[in-house]
Amino acid sequence: MVLRRGLLIMVLSACEYGESVIHRPHTLLSCAISVDGYLDDSSPERLILSGEADLDRVDEVRAGVDAILVGANTVRRDDPRLVLRSQARQAARAERGLAPDPAKVTITRSGDLDPAARFFTLGEAPKLVYAASGAAEKLDARLAGRAAVIDAGADPELAWIVGDLARRGVERLMVEGGGGILSWFLSAGLADELHLTVAPRLVGDADAPRWLRPGSAPAGSLTLLETRRVGDCVLMRYAVTERPADREWLTRAIALSRRCPPSRTAFSVGAVLVAADGSEIAAGWSRESDPIEHAEEAALRKVDPEDSRLPGATLYSSLEPCGARASRPRPCAELTVAAGVRRVVYALREPARFVDGTGDERLRQAGVEVVEIADLADAARDVNAHLLPSD
Repeated sequence: MVLRRGLLIMVLSACEYGESVIHRPHTLLSCAISVDGYLDDSSPERLILSGEADLDRVDEVRAGVDAILVGANTVRRDDPRLVLRSQARQAARAERGLAPDPAKVTITRSGDLDPAARFFTLGEAPKLVYAASGAAEKLDARLAGRAAVIDAGADPELAWIVGDLARRGVERLMVEGGGGILSWFLSAGLADELHLTVAPRLVGDADAPRWLRPGSAPAGSLTLLETRRVGDCVLMRYAVTERPADREWLTRAIALSRRCPPSRTAFSVGAVLVAADGSEIAAGWSRESDPIEHAEEAALRKVDPEDSRLPGATLYSSLEPCGARASRPRPCAELTVAAGVRRVVYALREPARFVDGTGDERLRQAGVEVVEIADLADAARDVNAHLLPSD
């Protein structure tokens, strides 16, 4: 049976579903390329670029996600397995109550997929195929129950697809290509991380596929998080940062900081918690409900800890969330991590007026993506000018 837009198979009932995207998964793009930027050569045989050490690293990353997505062309050309290589990692997932392997996902407009492909025949985890309306019925009949086919509309929209995945319980999504899919996610502003492994190979083949298609620049900028040698390869790990709406929301947080009751012993800070679909979840400001309350604390206090939007949300704060505080045992960086928020954007690093500003570091160590928009720092500083020395 083909599942229509609005019908779910894994988590929510149809009556709980709407057409709007509530939130989307944290999305990691992963690929191995040659030094000159190719995913493969043009020969019929697949060019293996990753070495054994990098394949094991990728397997470790796969073990930590809920689903792996590849394009239909990758299913046809490379026939990927998309299951964990390590039985120990499979067992560790099972101990956490998860399927031994992440779910498999692909997107097709033509419906040209072979039921004998390893995408469909290997592994017990769910397999999801988002198909254009004109191909969905025939593909569903051909797959004969090997995968759930979702009718994604006449012209599948990526934002709707990732929103649908989120509703099915996918909080962390790994995208492994090919170039068309990687380019689609980047240009649509739907990527959070990029893991780029560069292999010591030169392809030099004008007909070979590149990992990024022309005109597919990311909607945000890239911030280098890590460079690491992995066997004979080099891993470059980036955060896709400063999304188009970041400045708008951070400006709102700075405006909220002006509502703070005056204080000579604490900064005035504003904070806004925003869902992945761009809707506001909650907002707060320093001393909103009591004399020692911090802005991030005020915003998080208004949200149900079980709110499914939190892992995909961004916390905007006019000041770097505190990494230490004298007024309460748990600083805002710790509260943010405990709430499950995986992305924080702030304007001004905490000045060393009351405590050392270690929030940025603590958040990054906990795996949170942190974005500092320093050219808005002066606006946040102006609100607290009475506490800061003039230049």
